Amino acid sequence: MNRQVPETTHTAMLTRCVREATLAPSLHNSQPWRFRITDDTVEVFADPRRRLDVLDPAGREMLISVGAAVFTLRLAMRREGWIPDLAVLPEPADPDLVARVRPGRGAVPTARVQELAGAIARRHTNRWPFAPGVLPADVIEQLAEAATHEGARFTIAAAVSRDAILGLGRAAERQLRAQGGYRAELGAWTRRGTGRHDGVPPAAIGPWDALERLPMRDFGLLQPQRPAEDFEHYPSIGVLATPGDTPTDWVRAGQALQRVLLVATRLNVATTPISQPVEIPAIRELLADGRAGWWAQMVVRLGYGAPAAATPRRPLAEVLAP
Repeated sequence: MNRQVPETTHTAMLTRCVREATLAPSLHNSQPWRFRITDDTVEVFADPRRRLDVLDPAGREMLISVGAAVFTLRLAMRREGWIPDLAVLPEPADPDLVARVRPGRGAVPTARVQELAGAIARRHTNRWPFAPGVLPADVIEQLAEAATHEGARFTIAAAVSRDAILGLGRAAERQLRAQGGYRAELGAWTRRGTGRHDGVPPAAIGPWDALERLPMRDFGLLQPQRPAEDFEHYPSIGVLATPGDTPTDWVRAGQALQRVLLVATRLNVATTPISQPVEIPAIRELLADGRAGWWAQMVVRLGYGAPAAATPRRPLAEVLAP
């Protein structure tokens, strides 16, 4: 059934959707996005001032973060009863304009849409130990389907590949620590005190891996009292890949990543995006499947664990243009 958004209510509805979109994940909770509502359309912009210069000089992870917000906006709009129309990077002359999203035809949200949208507020990066064990086959299948739905691929690594990926992640973390400005940049996004609505607060950092198998951010340099705990010996590691490596693919990767994370949350699976292996170009190339044309965009650790703490979000007035 087609219907038009009533003029008196569409702005309020779109504002609700933007508020949901701000709950998307981002590198170091940098929240590198801005929104503008024009008529019946939400424009989603990247905010280059929030790009991490050391970790993300090309802006790839910034666009992945914005892509995650775009998917969340689409899902929120779908829960409101509309099939969203999406245009990615619609203005070549304005590369900061990442997407335009508008409500298309009306459609009653399905139970699956309601469940997935209900996971938006519950999805949090979990940096704590997970229970030992492997993910059930049906869970792995649903995660793979989520990525496929967005034109990407999500693969759970076999034992040998998992160990190789973890090794590459540890090597990447060592290289990152040696880069000038890395520690300062990490410290700038590690939230201290009150009054900030971005960055990673101490409650969300989690403990140190006592066996140092997992490639953990070196928050220990900033948190001297950070405890060490035993993490799972055989973590489940997934690799998200796209069929290209252009800005459009980076936005696609962000949408696919958020769909995968939300499906995992709906299934009560905890997740930890691990970006170090894809932040060093030479190491990232080792994760790519060049013959098939697939490029690794993100590595994700998955498992079962206690709920993680939420990270703060900037007020809507800071991200939504008047």
